[in-house]
Amino acid sequence: MLTLEPEQTTTLDYSNLNTSIQETFTAIDRFECFAVDEILQMREQQLYLQAGYKNFEEYCQRQLYAWGGYRRINQLLGAKKVIDAVGELGGHIKNERQARPLLRLVKEPEKLKAAVSLALKDNPSPGESDFAAAANIVVPQLPRKKQSIQEPMVPKIQEPVVPKSAKVTVSQQSHPRYGEEGTIEADAPNHWQQIVTFADGERLLINNADLDAASVPFSRGRNYPPEYTEAIAALEEQHKQELERLSQELRIGLQTEATAKAEEQVIEQIQSLQNLYKQQKEQNIRLQQRLDEMEGLRKLEAENQQLRQRIQDLENAVEERPSQQWGNTMMQQATKALNKQVKQALEKTIDLRSLAVEPPKENAQECLRLMGMALKNLASAMNNTQALEAAAIILGSEPTPIAIAYRAEQLEMLPQAVSDIRQVLAKPGCSWQDYWNVAQEYEVIKQDYWAELTSEETELITALQKASTEPPTIQVGSIVAHADPYRTLYVERGEVVEDLGEEVVVAWDCWKEQSKKTDRYFRNELRFWQPQ
Repeated sequence: MLTLEPEQTTTLDYSNLNTSIQETFTAIDRFECFAVDEILQMREQQLYLQAGYKNFEEYCQRQLYAWGGYRRINQLLGAKKVIDAVGELGGHIKNERQARPLLRLVKEPEKLKAAVSLALKDNPSPGESDFAAAANIVVPQLPRKKQSIQEPMVPKIQEPVVPKSAKVTVSQQSHPRYGEEGTIEADAPNHWQQIVTFADGERLLINNADLDAASVPFSRGRNYPPEYTEAIAALEEQHKQELERLSQELRIGLQTEATAKAEEQVIEQIQSLQNLYKQQKEQNIRLQQRLDEMEGLRKLEAENQQLRQRIQDLENAVEERPSQQWGNTMMQQATKALNKQVKQALEKTIDLRSLAVEPPKENAQECLRLMGMALKNLASAMNNTQALEAAAIILGSEPTPIAIAYRAEQLEMLPQAVSDIRQVLAKPGCSWQDYWNVAQEYEVIKQDYWAELTSEETELITALQKASTEPPTIQVGSIVAHADPYRTLYVERGEVVEDLGEEVVVAWDCWKEQSKKTDRYFRNELRFWQPQ
């Protein structure tokens, strides 16, 4: 007799529980593989005939409907083909979902192995999306033509669309029977599909566009009355011209985007090199300043003494000869201007000496700007080339008065630039466009204000820029439809109402009047809905 033991209370641990969940799913996938071997024996030895089933499809629909029926069995058999064809790499394919995007390459084993190797190169434990991306890189998949499921409004033809006993082959790579040959033994139910019987007795309704049979004269398109032929031809020509125009615009857009990206990468490399060069230059300047500091102060002191002596001599000369008149009025004005510039130069020199004794502790950039301007004024007053070069080094410009003045004007904008950028970054819900509207006004001093920002602020700017270029993803609130064109939900409209991690819950508009209104899907099973 089966008895239930009292449940022991244990403390759950994440790692143990997570490992148990993964082992359970691995066991499920392994048991599916065991079931596939038995299913193959059932189909190949036709054991289902002993139970009175006419064909393998009927057996699957009757006995295995709880596990997906014939459609699910076909998917598992396709995964078996993929694993057998890939050889020793088949151990990396864990379940049928991972093998599904590789099924179209099963007829070309070398390309199939190349796709699996490419997926393993990027991810040691690839998932379904990794295998799908690798397969699309090895053999790009052409977009599937949209086909209307509504019967065309044309007069019906009484004769059979195709002769009986015609041999055809499935040419659509996404079809489960891709590459297999069948026979058309019955009249077509309409003008765009055929009833095909395969070797195992299964009969499927397949679109004409998915079949390849040059000897079978069935129509691959709709039949229209003669009075519509000219209008249809005009529309086709107009559509062709529109496609050519869109292709040209797409090529131009892609070329422009590639050029912009290349230019952006070159600019970033140049900026990196400039920053490295600037750092090395600053280090060299600091070392040289340590060596030349005492010598420079000594020279400045000597020059100050000479200027003071000169001022004293001029003042004495004026006091001793008050009645003397200068012969040249312009010389008098020039002397006054010179005395004024000398005094200003002396004042700036005193400021520089005080800054040299005690370096600034706060607002270093502003102090450097003031020091550079003081050196520039001193160089102009004394016609001293060394002072002009020192001002250029501090301000980071060319050693010319015009360049130094222009650089000083730029640095005056720095405090306002940092304040404006920090203000826009502090706003809730700040976007890349909000930041760029402010930053583009200060683009000429980008390196200067970037150095003033904190690491958190620069990381926020980088994240905003990255978010502005990422493609949209399916999330809560997205309007979607099913991605499989063979599903009726392919043309229906639904809304994502819940995010479960790898899966999402979709509420379909067409199910509002039914008891079941929602269902769970993987994101790659859905697409963004577009009005028909």
